[in-house]
Amino acid sequence: MNHQCVLHDSCVALLLIDVINDLEFEKGERLVEYALPMARNIAHLKVEAKTRGIPCLYVNDNFGQWQSDFKHLVKRCTKRGGRGALIVRELLPQRDDYFVLKPRHSGFFQTPLGLLLQNLHAKKLILCGLTTDSCVLFTANDGYLRGLEIIVPSDCCAALGKGRHMDALGQMRRTLKANTAASIQIDLAQLLK
Repeated sequence: MNHQCVLHDSCVALLLIDVINDLEFEKGERLVEYALPMARNIAHLKVEAKTRGIPCLYVNDNFGQWQSDFKHLVKRCTKRGGRGALIVRELLPQRDDYFVLKPRHSGFFQTPLGLLLQNLHAKKLILCGLTTDSCVLFTANDGYLRGLEIIVPSDCCAALGKGRHMDALGQMRRTLKANTAASIQIDLAQLLK
């Protein structure tokens, strides 16, 4: 599928940030309770995005695995018994999805994400994933600095607590002019105009 939005004045890209994640870290078990409903909401949004030709990009931490690749990361995170396995299975990448491995919090830092978005003619980003107050926030900041419109569906990202989640959403609304409505309130057809 050709995802270049040449028919639209501005293209939208859906970024799934750090959703391929085993959650095997301190307090990871706490994140699962927020991340599982988040994953289900992202899965619904991704289906809607794909029906409208919106490209889906997995922007994922490499977890310090410098000799690994994205397919290996997916396989490792779906293993039985892993905390994040259910979340990863809910959001398995498809053949026409894009992926970018990142070494730090922002999806833009030391990655080809900016070039990929430019190639896709993206002007608007829908950011989803983990965690609202860290990697989603840093990626949103960097996207905004690049002149991109930022949409962060409140039900499609999660943090280690409701307070941290809400504080980060508020900061993005105030400083990045981000739309943080719930995913069912986001009109994808309107965003493509």
